[in-house]
Amino acid sequence: KMTLPLALVALISAFGSSFQYGYNVSVINSPAPYMQDFYNRTYLERTGVPMDRGFQTLLWSLTVSMFPLGGLFGSLLVWPMVNNCGRKGTLLINNLFSIAAAILMGTSELAKTFEVIILSRVLMGIFAGLASNVVPMFLGEMSPKNLRGAVGVVPQLFITIGILAAQILGLHSILGNAQGWPVLLGLTGIPSLLQLLTLPFFPESPRYLLLQKGTEEQARRALQRLRGWQDVDEEIQEMYQEDRSEKEEGKFSVLSLFTFRGLRWQLISIIVMMAGQQLSGVNGVFYYADRIFESAGVHSSSIQYVTVSIGAINVVMTLLAVFIVESLGRRILLLAGFVLCSASCAVLTLALNLQSTVSWMSYLSIVCVIAYIIGHAIGPSPIPAVMITEMFLQSSRPAAFMVGGSVHWLSNFTVGLLFLYMEAGLGPYSFLIFCGICVTTLLYIFFIVPETKNKTFMEINRIMAKRNKVEVQESKE
Repeated sequence: KMTLPLALVALISAFGSSFQYGYNVSVINSPAPYMQDFYNRTYLERTGVPMDRGFQTLLWSLTVSMFPLGGLFGSLLVWPMVNNCGRKGTLLINNLFSIAAAILMGTSELAKTFEVIILSRVLMGIFAGLASNVVPMFLGEMSPKNLRGAVGVVPQLFITIGILAAQILGLHSILGNAQGWPVLLGLTGIPSLLQLLTLPFFPESPRYLLLQKGTEEQARRALQRLRGWQDVDEEIQEMYQEDRSEKEEGKFSVLSLFTFRGLRWQLISIIVMMAGQQLSGVNGVFYYADRIFESAGVHSSSIQYVTVSIGAINVVMTLLAVFIVESLGRRILLLAGFVLCSASCAVLTLALNLQSTVSWMSYLSIVCVIAYIIGHAIGPSPIPAVMITEMFLQSSRPAAFMVGGSVHWLSNFTVGLLFLYMEAGLGPYSFLIFCGICVTTLLYIFFIVPETKNKTFMEINRIMAKRNKVEVQESKE
């Protein structure tokens, strides 16, 4: 059952970390014109000449893309940090990045420096890169197997809440204006402060305490607190069994993960799922939703409200995923999500092409955007991180998250960088590329990825061992 300590630790770590990842994905969307104006004014004051268009575009592209680039650096820190500082320790240290960035961004206008904003986006990216990998690992290791999926979707739920919060606070009437944008950017430090003050009162991951620190007593106490009952022997035994099976394999670095045959299909699966999640164009759809609505004839003053309602749909559908992931399972949600995404991309291509000739096509394109976001929110967004936790055992999990995270951020960075050029060159047909990626990922999941709901880490390991054609070392009692 869900206990209060488990629920609280999920909420605190997701609000303090995942929420800000979402917030910073979309926070610079609405105040963009005011921020670009600030870049121009500052440059003019310094040099006496106005900034030329090319340089301004470059600076703005950097402001947007430094965040996923920082995310990539953050992912590379996952493996050394979670092994040395623990899961909880890493989350606490990570808050320093976000608080520093929040202070720098909040004071950038007073200090008349736009370089600081670009630097802060890198820092926020490092924070998000660590957060997006460590929170699912931390929560996945703390949850009992019958709640692992539901608790594992909570970080993604908070990412969508973060996106929505940034969209609401970024309305022109609230903070998305010439005076408010530094405050809008600086607010991101508040969840970090709250996490720094509250998370220390909660236990570290019991698996980390037992299998990596070797302190059974602490692990037992942590489990008793999280489960709400005294008898946790069965879970302790299961961890020891996992540990024995792993002693045969030894500790994994990222390099040995790539060369080890027993984890081959798990590794390919997370690379495909993580790449599919980002290259399926979700950020393209989010970055450019405003433009799609504009071309669909939505009045420019109402566009930001439409964007907010789409953010709200995203939150509701992810919340739904939290409740259905345990009953329906992971595979169904992933498959259904990718089917919906590929269909939406295909129809959207058609609708955008016929928009000028058929009057109601513009409404169809809005429907496609909404359908796409619903599809992504129930499967492709939340499930891959849950699956990394489930497909790998304790010794290989940090390295697996580092690989999955790096693929996630590299793909995110690529879409952010290339989508403008794709759109310029291919127009509406750029969504056909996303459609193709969705279909490819869908077929891979259908043929290769097993259902993992309600199974222990060892059981999942045995299913994958058959696929890898290796023997699992059962402990010889």
